Amino acid sequence: MINIQLFGNNLQKIGYTFYTGVPCSFLKSLINYAVNKCEYVGAANEGDAVAIASGAMIGGRKSVVLMQNSGLSNAVSPLVSLNYPFQIPLLGFVSLRGEPGLSDEPQHELMGNMTTKLLDLMQIEWRYLASDNNEVQSQLLLANSYIERNKPFFFVVRKGTFSEEPLRTELSSPNFTPFKVNKNKPDEKPSRYEALTLINALKNEKTVQIATTGKTGRELYQIEDHNANLYMVGSMGCASSLGLGMALTRKNMDFIVIDGDGSLLMRMGSLATNGFYKPPNMLHIVLDNNTYDSTGGQSTVSDNVNFVQIAAASGYTKSIYIHNLEELKASIQEWKEAKQLTLLYMKISQGSKKGIGRPQIKPCEVKERLQRYINNPTSSM
Repeated sequence: MINIQLFGNNLQKIGYTFYTGVPCSFLKSLINYAVNKCEYVGAANEGDAVAIASGAMIGGRKSVVLMQNSGLSNAVSPLVSLNYPFQIPLLGFVSLRGEPGLSDEPQHELMGNMTTKLLDLMQIEWRYLASDNNEVQSQLLLANSYIERNKPFFFVVRKGTFSEEPLRTELSSPNFTPFKVNKNKPDEKPSRYEALTLINALKNEKTVQIATTGKTGRELYQIEDHNANLYMVGSMGCASSLGLGMALTRKNMDFIVIDGDGSLLMRMGSLATNGFYKPPNMLHIVLDNNTYDSTGGQSTVSDNVNFVQIAAASGYTKSIYIHNLEELKASIQEWKEAKQLTLLYMKISQGSKKGIGRPQIKPCEVKERLQRYINNPTSSM
């Protein structure tokens, strides 16, 4: 059995102080250690946790992601379409529920048989975490060597691996009264290109812009390809979780997440996580055209959803319905003056800019130049 205090302290010594994940009984001692001794962000699901940890890694924090193996399937999308193309390394711990030959609940049987095969398919290097304290130390150094080469590394954790660690610190979020502005006039529905042009024009040297998957990133790239832009590819719904990890890590910078209705609907639990941790330096803008524009304009169900009310109920300090570009400009400027976690929601027209191309820069290059920019924004302009 591993001494959790010794293990956690050794992780800290090689730089791992940021944790995020979804609980599992096999990992409870490591999670409790992270809550007690480090910075831990509880995610709504495992895919969000991967994106949060990835944002923290981009921001310069070595990050650990924790999950039950049943949740590994939830994390596949960001692992293969965010971490792989952007070359974002993570240190992962995944429990082995349903281990072959051991008795467990029936829902774990199939995943227990395929956990390591799934990691292999995703080209993620992994090891079973040893139960010997001395052997574990060499395993951690091996894992760290992969992280330093921009490659993820996962440990598969069997039942009873860690010694007990009682939870001493409870996570809490302060009580507050959210500020809301609901719809009170007709929507002007500008184009997405017009909205993005305005948002981009208001940035300064401390602004990082994260554009969600699809036409949003492609149009922002056409408006201005900038060192402080990140264009999401794949990993649909993970934009604000990535932004959360960055915002919690780099509090000297401003992070504007530009989301879409289809994307946000896919991982709406992220609103609750964002609202709990409330990074004041994150602005979440939702441009809603009620369609999946990149795949042919099929309708989303956003017309049946009140994002302003949901964000307010989820803990966003401000949630504002935007009716036109003038209000969008005023609200962004207000946020820059008095930063609080804010959601701005605006309906836009359907369709996209004709003839837009795709970014001609590799995702890993986008990540690398963004990291340089965050570290020295003035010299990277």
